[in-house]
Amino acid sequence: MSTGAGRLDVARLRGLFPALADGYVHADGPAGSLVPETVAHAVGTAMRMPIANRGGVFPASGRAEALVTGARAAVADLVGGRSGGVVLGANMTTLTYAMARALARTWRPGDDIVVSRLDHDANVRPWVQLAASVGVEVRWAEVDIETGELPAWQYADLIGRRTRLVAVTAASNALGTRPDVAGIAAQAHAVGALVYVDAVHAAPHVLLDKRSLGADFVAVSAYKWCGPHVGAVVADPDLLGYLRPDKLVPSSDKVPERFETGTPPFELYAGVSAAVDHLAGLCGDAVGTRRERLRASMAAVARHEGDLFEWLDQALRAMRHVQVLGRPERSTPTLSFTVAGMRPRQVAAELARAGICAWDGDFYARELFDALGVNETGGAVRLGLMHYNTADEVGRIIDAVAALRPR
Repeated sequence: MSTGAGRLDVARLRGLFPALADGYVHADGPAGSLVPETVAHAVGTAMRMPIANRGGVFPASGRAEALVTGARAAVADLVGGRSGGVVLGANMTTLTYAMARALARTWRPGDDIVVSRLDHDANVRPWVQLAASVGVEVRWAEVDIETGELPAWQYADLIGRRTRLVAVTAASNALGTRPDVAGIAAQAHAVGALVYVDAVHAAPHVLLDKRSLGADFVAVSAYKWCGPHVGAVVADPDLLGYLRPDKLVPSSDKVPERFETGTPPFELYAGVSAAVDHLAGLCGDAVGTRRERLRASMAAVARHEGDLFEWLDQALRAMRHVQVLGRPERSTPTLSFTVAGMRPRQVAAELARAGICAWDGDFYARELFDALGVNETGGAVRLGLMHYNTADEVGRIIDAVAALRPR
């Protein structure tokens, strides 16, 4: 891979990841990325420093406040939002349940919400369950099972004057599909509905921009982009101020603190900031603010991953014993496939023996895989590339899949 202007120096980047010394091909990025030394060091350093809870008048408390402030600013830069609207929490699923509970208090019988069968269940089940609890109708956006696309035109029939929320993914964690979120959001906003975007899988691969997506809420998880296990939801502070979540009486009623229950993991917040800095530094010749450097770095990531993925995708589709699910026009470097005569778990085990990490199952895309009809046989096998993957590794994957034969 070229390392000229605007390109990734992958050899340098791989040196930042101690975990790559194990010799495996880590093609399991959609389930969680590897962690660079800078992130591990930031977490470890925070744990070795005097840190108390927030709100005190002594230095250890001030350090905790600084870690929270730094993490909010980093996530805001990552998604193009405002730091005052960054809600931090244990993970995207937990935060989405909290947001669903708060939003459901504003819904009334006769209202409706729209969810999609393309989404991870974390952007489906909280909404479906809360809708049932308050008597709100759920409408489903369907996937084109041939292409894996989520057609935006169908939302014209799904969204109406009583629609209160549209939940949609920025990228499928199973097929990689990147739907027209902005087009869907425009239809939702035309009737006053809110738009909740699951950007967990998109964040490591494309530059997120809350405004251009048309998202009222953007949800991300740091462990997908080389950080620790921390989730975040980003919204405008004024919108968060309109919502009343469950909280303890003595805890802060300020935004965004009112959504953050319990004492946070301050040391992990240090890792969140370091992970965003890692992404911003991927393109060595990028300059400017962190947001500007993220723009350049993510463009370089897209070129690098796109070149590798085109080779991988075409090679697997050419194999007679392999069926790649869907054929989306825009996607992340992610695909799911099945092998004739073998269950997905068998395939994953054979790949592991060949030194390749790959997941099998439904990847929590339960509705999608039910629609595709593969859950009955154990789902599929998923491969997902990250910026630290190389052409040599893709070649190893292709050779290993080509060698698969049912026993």
